[in-house]
Amino acid sequence: MDELADMYDAECRIVKALPKMAKAATCDDLKSAFESHLKETEGHVKKLEQVFQSFDEKAKGKTCEATVGLLKEGDEIAAEFKGSPSINAALISAAQKVEHYEMASYGCLHEWAGLLGNQKAAGLLLEILDEEKAANEKLTELARSKNNSEALGNDDKATQTDDETSSRSGHKRTAAMAH
Repeated sequence: MDELADMYDAECRIVKALPKMAKAATCDDLKSAFESHLKETEGHVKKLEQVFQSFDEKAKGKTCEATVGLLKEGDEIAAEFKGSPSINAALISAAQKVEHYEMASYGCLHEWAGLLGNQKAAGLLLEILDEEKAANEKLTELARSKNNSEALGNDDKATQTDDETSSRSGHKRTAAMAH
């Protein structure tokens, strides 16, 4: 129940963070992916409430420090890369860190619900896990299709044209590309 409360808090925080990430993105496909995942995440909150009910518990959150830290890092990345061709690759990186944390958590919760014999909870948690995996895969596709390349300046739209832009922390662009 403690881990479930942790993820309930995490999902509620992510519902608030995704619109900010969509606003910071300059790639329309990435904006759409964040907006689509927002709808899914709102559904995750509802599914988690059903999981709590299946254990005869009231839904409650417990501060998820990992998600707090990952979302803070995402805010910092958005501010640091604002106006840079690297913004989308950086946002994808931040979002995938959250997705990977969620996948690990939901994988454990799914298994634990099964061990406890609660098939309803196990099924709902598996649905969430599958949606998190799909969201992560979509982010990978977006990174590979153009956002990582743009971050390196390998796209016509992202080509560096002045000394100030091209001297902008090359290590930041490389760090965003480490995906």
